[in-house]
Amino acid sequence: MKLINDLKLKVWRQDGPDDAGHFESHTVDKVSDEASFLEMLDQLNERLIGENKDAIVFDHDCREGICGTCSLMINGQAHGPQRATTTCQLHMRTFKSGDEIVIEPWRAAAFPIIKDLMVDRSSFDRIVEAGGFITAPTGGAPDANLILVPKPVADAAMDSAACIGCGACVAACPNGAASLFTGAKISHLNVLPQGQAERYKRVEAMVHAMDDQFGSCTNHGECSAACPKEISLDVIALMNSDFRKSKSKNRKALSRG
Repeated sequence: MKLINDLKLKVWRQDGPDDAGHFESHTVDKVSDEASFLEMLDQLNERLIGENKDAIVFDHDCREGICGTCSLMINGQAHGPQRATTTCQLHMRTFKSGDEIVIEPWRAAAFPIIKDLMVDRSSFDRIVEAGGFITAPTGGAPDANLILVPKPVADAAMDSAACIGCGACVAACPNGAASLFTGAKISHLNVLPQGQAERYKRVEAMVHAMDDQFGSCTNHGECSAACPKEISLDVIALMNSDFRKSKSKNRKALSRG
């Protein structure tokens, strides 16, 4: 184990969405290079609490790179400098003694700041509520092998379902678009046999819910580059293709009454 000293932190502090906010400077010493980035912030907060100061507020839960709760811009990069890594899985060995680290919340109009580094990502919930589900009859669970799913389809669905909804794609996008998140949530249902019955209703409803809250996608590709689960831009292409088809299919269904 190696200790990292004289880390210079510039941390964003903001009391709420209506507060102007400001950067606050701190120095942290004796941080283990085996510690995670969040554990380093825990160490700083313990000191602040001991000095009767307000702890820095940030989101966290599982700390295993699964839940998608951790959400920090670190030196201008969503989740920090290491590709395919969540903030909670970013280890301090990525940095060295004397480094300056700028820590900010997600910067997106659709993610208003709750306090300090914590943002409200309930706009994602509105998209999922619009159609991120399948309608299934009640009763006993069907046999697991009743509906055969070809392996390429299962693999594609699992690749899309890997999205943890952290919001890094939105934070990295210069337009504040949520196309990668929405595309992933649509694709992992739309490619499966169980998702076909509502495929075109789903994509239309979810895309409209997305457009109500987020900016437009202009194919910068920053979203996929920032994604800790490396979701492919292919999900956006599938979403756009299905959305175009939905406009025809849904209108025909309505005309049939």
